[in-house]
Amino acid sequence: MPDRPDYAAFIAGHTAVVNMINSGASGVTALNRLLEVVQNALGALGVSFAEFGPSRGRVIAACGASSWALGRAVDHADPSVAKLLSGPATNDVPVSALPAELAQQFASRGIRRMLGARVEAGGLALGSLHAFFADDEAGGTEEHALLGYVAVTVAHLYGDQSGLPVHGDGPVVAALADGLAIVDSQGYVRLWNPAAERVTGRTAAQALNRPLPFPSPPTGRVIDHRLPDGRWMKIAAGDLPGRSYSRVVTFRDVSDQHQLNHDWDLFLAVTSHELRTPVTVIKGYADTLTGHWDQLGEPDRREAARAIGQRSTDLARLVDRLLATTGGLGPVGGATPAPFDLVEALRAAVTGLPTDLRRRITLALPEDLPKALGDRAAVATVLTELATNAGKYAEGDSPIELIAEADEQTVAFRISDRGIGVRPEHVERAFDRFWQGETGDHRRYPGAGLGLFLVRRIVERQNGWASIRPRPGGGAIVEVRLPRG
Repeated sequence: MPDRPDYAAFIAGHTAVVNMINSGASGVTALNRLLEVVQNALGALGVSFAEFGPSRGRVIAACGASSWALGRAVDHADPSVAKLLSGPATNDVPVSALPAELAQQFASRGIRRMLGARVEAGGLALGSLHAFFADDEAGGTEEHALLGYVAVTVAHLYGDQSGLPVHGDGPVVAALADGLAIVDSQGYVRLWNPAAERVTGRTAAQALNRPLPFPSPPTGRVIDHRLPDGRWMKIAAGDLPGRSYSRVVTFRDVSDQHQLNHDWDLFLAVTSHELRTPVTVIKGYADTLTGHWDQLGEPDRREAARAIGQRSTDLARLVDRLLATTGGLGPVGGATPAPFDLVEALRAAVTGLPTDLRRRITLALPEDLPKALGDRAAVATVLTELATNAGKYAEGDSPIELIAEADEQTVAFRISDRGIGVRPEHVERAFDRFWQGETGDHRRYPGAGLGLFLVRRIVERQNGWASIRPRPGGGAIVEVRLPRG
């Protein structure tokens, strides 16, 4: 590690990232590049960023020696995370102080120290940055300062609005979760609380003494309004007494609910189509056998029976996926974890794939791979979903690669294809239920949007994790990691 950060390299790289952001690059693309800049400037072995949710986080970007952790869940109760959430904005943690399993993961990659920085906006923790080093001496002031500065940059990627002046009629109005505006008799905004800034993206300075940036409904009515950026708001209004102020308008962002309704409608439409296709084929062949048994030769009867069997399997699989992803997983991924031979399980799962798909798969499975700890039966479900996805998005005869490997604590396998790939900004959304990318993709690539959602649920049920990333040169790589047995 250098005695001090390489500021020249950092400034040049940071400027390039800012230019990327200004030119419209996606947040994840800019974030990944920023992590590489930090790694080079600090002389670190790797850098990662974990995005926080209400109860836990997930590593959504990583480079260098920390790339293996991409997609890994991060528990807020982990000592290093808890310390970062409640303590100083940056802190050093020796690897030896981490939970044993995680410490061994880092130590096996030559990592002896982790420097963390909290990423926050307006007092809300958005995530944490982590730089990993080969030495075990506490980092100097300049290391901490540089990583803290980068944490502010990451907060800006999330649209950090902190530091803006607060306008409102006392603490009650300021603390409201809904946006609130008071409008005078001429229709001009006279009060604009902090929640209004967050909901609309307009600061008080941009909103005050100007007309409302959206329609105001009649008293007693509630309307849904779509903003130019595509977000939806639910707006209500009421009259106020007095000469100066005439109306109070409240509003909140309901984009998630609109998206859920849209996803549900799409799910019903797509699933109806997915169910109808095998049912139509089964009924067609069954009617043919019933009405023309004597006219059909033995080969035609066998072909009809084969088609009925194959489509029945497809139908049963779709029903299983629907049940598994709309409630409990049931028998899929629900068994008590036990050691099993992952290579043998993968080979067996490949033999169960449709012939056309099986022919495209190339295997790189080491015979001496350590055993995995998990549900062996669930491997077939996971591999089937990943291989089917790869086959759907990589059309023609392009190969699909299945590779397995192990490190000190995990056993992993990867499915790689040369298809349309995945955009950096979609690497996490790809695991959402019903999500299938852009609207145009729904027409080109049929499906219910359940495969990757099911994969992540099954794998995390076994204390593992799954991630997806673009493949260099085109295509996608999906990786599954399970604990060693």
